[in-house]
Amino acid sequence: MMTHKIVVAGCGGMSNTWLDYAVQRGNAEIVGLVDIYEESAKAMAAKRGLQVPTFTDLGAALVATDANLVFDVTIPASHKQIVTAAMNAGCNVFGEKPMAESYADAQEIVALSQATGKRYSVMQNRRYLKQIRSFRDMLASGAVGTVGAIHADFFLGAHFGGFRDAMDSPLIIDMAIHTFDQARFISGADPVSVYCHEFNPPGSWYKGNASAVCIYEMSDGSVFTYRGSWCADGLNTSWEADWRVNGSRGSARWDGASLPYGEVVNPEKPEGFIRELLRIEGESKWEGQEGHWGCLDEMFTALEEGRPAETDSLDNIKSVAMVFGAIESARTGQKVKL
Repeated sequence: MMTHKIVVAGCGGMSNTWLDYAVQRGNAEIVGLVDIYEESAKAMAAKRGLQVPTFTDLGAALVATDANLVFDVTIPASHKQIVTAAMNAGCNVFGEKPMAESYADAQEIVALSQATGKRYSVMQNRRYLKQIRSFRDMLASGAVGTVGAIHADFFLGAHFGGFRDAMDSPLIIDMAIHTFDQARFISGADPVSVYCHEFNPPGSWYKGNASAVCIYEMSDGSVFTYRGSWCADGLNTSWEADWRVNGSRGSARWDGASLPYGEVVNPEKPEGFIRELLRIEGESKWEGQEGHWGCLDEMFTALEEGRPAETDSLDNIKSVAMVFGAIESARTGQKVKL
């Protein structure tokens, strides 16, 4: 069995999830912690009882520890530097979204992955929920017919503090990647173009634009619309957004928390001004772990099977394109081809 020797980069601000997972995985070992503030790395080592060296430089850590895998949990601005250094040193990388701070950086990372043969898998944990798997299966079964439109609403009043409050486009850059990636996952289609208007409404506590409306044309001919805000106090959606899909035979809904359901035309009833409908229910078939642990299961399994993970950078760059295409459209006021 493959043994994973892991160096964690950016441990000063990381959640416990990544370390918790690595500790419980039988063939994985944390061999070093890196942070620009070494005292943060030392504090994390002490907190978790890890008897491992700490560093301020990733390159030095990789040489000293003979690691073969890097967890990149740094801020987005550091992702390209961390991932590039890791892959050039012969390591695979698992990292937090977004995969890069710009589309050009993401393209360079993908090219480097292809050149080195090293994998860079991105944490898209919101794919790994039984409810979204049920929703995807419902649509893939043809239950509502040919999908023509997918709509997602995301409204939360998230008071983070810290770097998000100072970002130019906090919603699209830091959060919308999840919903955009979910749209690709649910539909099985990729983006073709986008028109986006982003804005910062009254009462916002963000410096940059914390609200947006986006319209995507997708490769299967459908349209995906996104309405979102990170400064919407009251009547909040779930973190998974609130979804509606319209198909040629009916419609499906998913509130982001419950199992999906739908209504489809009853073929045994005659035509009418409003057709008679039958209710359909999503089935819970997903038996894997959910959230971060489900995504990490897939990342590790893919490495061990010698294949790209479901959220490998080769695929995830298409979700990244949705992010930076939206930013470019908002900047220019024009529809952008992807």
